[in-house]
Amino acid sequence: TALREGKVDVLTLSPIYLPDDGIENFAKLGLEHNPGIRVTIQEFWLPFDVFDVNYKKKKPDPVDRNARTVAELRSINEPYYKSMDDHVRALNQKFGKNAVFVVPVGQASLALRAKIIAGEAPGLKQQNDLFTDAIGHATPPLQWLTAYCHFAVIYRRSPVGLLCPAALGNLADGEALNRLLQQLAWDAVKAHPLSGLR
Repeated sequence: TALREGKVDVLTLSPIYLPDDGIENFAKLGLEHNPGIRVTIQEFWLPFDVFDVNYKKKKPDPVDRNARTVAELRSINEPYYKSMDDHVRALNQKFGKNAVFVVPVGQASLALRAKIIAGEAPGLKQQNDLFTDAIGHATPPLQWLTAYCHFAVIYRRSPVGLLCPAALGNLADGEALNRLLQQLAWDAVKAHPLSGLR
């Protein structure tokens, strides 16, 4: 209803894997009623640290996120990043304008994991500190990194300097961790060619 009434300026979608017909259908509907709408697509971290679109249909192998190296993470994630970028570019070409944008949460989360591996993430000792389970549901640090990425794409400005949320402020080194999450989110959004930042 909101899309048909032209009341939506930004629509945020969070598909796990592509293709997802809903992205094109929602974007098309939104553009018909508000030519200035922006549709943002969240890029994720991979469930079970594996790029497998059929992960719900079979039992995955055990995952040891703490054993992953930065090089392994990049190798695992690059095909996923490319699939999302290719899909977004194809949609924008179809629409004849840049209407769909990427929120690069996956790349920001990879940068955070690299910081953890290097011992440079305040209060985070291991990569598993970001996840509550094997599939990859997020703990507060990863949740807020995600939120800062969305903030940067939606408002097209840096989240650096926003107040520390209680969920992080209650952690050891929470203020320092919050600053790191904000900077990593901003760096990822600035670097991504499909984030909408000029």
